[in-house]
Amino acid sequence: MATFKHISSKNADYGAAEQYLTFEHDEFTMKPTLDENGRLIPRDDYRISSLNCGGEDFAIACMRSNLHYGKNQKREDVKSHHYIISFDPRDAPDNGLTVDRAQALGEEFCKTHFPGHQALVCTHPDGHNHSGNIHVHIVINSLRIAEVPLLPYMERPADTREGCKHRCTDAAMEYFKAEVMEMCHRENLYQIDLLNGSNNRVTEREYWAKRKGQAALDKENTSLAAAGEPPKLTKFETDKEKLRRTIRTALSSATSFEDFAGKLLQQGVTVKESRGRLSYLTPDRTKPITARKLGDDFDRAAVLETLSQNAQNATRAAEKPLPKQEYSRSAYCGIQRPILRSKTAAMRS
Repeated sequence: MATFKHISSKNADYGAAEQYLTFEHDEFTMKPTLDENGRLIPRDDYRISSLNCGGEDFAIACMRSNLHYGKNQKREDVKSHHYIISFDPRDAPDNGLTVDRAQALGEEFCKTHFPGHQALVCTHPDGHNHSGNIHVHIVINSLRIAEVPLLPYMERPADTREGCKHRCTDAAMEYFKAEVMEMCHRENLYQIDLLNGSNNRVTEREYWAKRKGQAALDKENTSLAAAGEPPKLTKFETDKEKLRRTIRTALSSATSFEDFAGKLLQQGVTVKESRGRLSYLTPDRTKPITARKLGDDFDRAAVLETLSQNAQNATRAAEKPLPKQEYSRSAYCGIQRPILRSKTAAMRS
């Protein structure tokens, strides 16, 4: 299934983006991988092209444009936007997707949706852990160097003007996801519904935190095994994973929001509602985690629906009549009956 991600960057070194795309990097530290002589190691296979750079290197073209328009000069300015389209690993064997074909699709997507921006389009044949998913990186300078038509995701006149900056809004992401789905449908590639969210929403940061935590835990367990000691844990959980598990446990038996909040409070978690949105505060944090960052299962609508279903189930269980107590014939026959004697026999005794 194709996925679509966005990462904004405040790094003024535009060359770092091209370096990441063309040379091997450590997947945990994101630092370049060096050979025994301290030199960068080129990636084995990739396709890369630049757009709207006037024949110049991407980094030089971006810096020249920024100086010309007086933009992206502050440290807090978003200098570039990084979009990633990852295709399903099955698309290569089942649907004939190649690196060259994916690169062509990426270039078309960039020209259509990011006109007027200097850009790099680079396709890699494999993902993390050698998952086999072909994926396309699109890196654009946040500055627009040409006037462009008003596109459906744009909301302001400035979104089309030369010398203004690209904005990745929620509406824009919804539009881009729909366009990725349409592209996959048109190209007969595997696709899922990218617009209806995810029950568990894992951010890029949480993904890497889990990877690094699991690697550290595996290393610790290896040391324990060498010392003849059993491992303490085998699966690393991020703080968000633990919170999701705690919330689901409370939801499984709660029948009202007050009941739900009380069960969470017993575990040290405070649930808050503001403007119709839920957030969850754990004891080790000063800022709550919003339901949006945890997944759709934890937002207000999903929580209330689950609580309502639990309440209905509890009501039906309470109203269900108890089954009549029946005795089997053998049990009945086993009951000792009183012995009845005639009046004459009683007088004789």
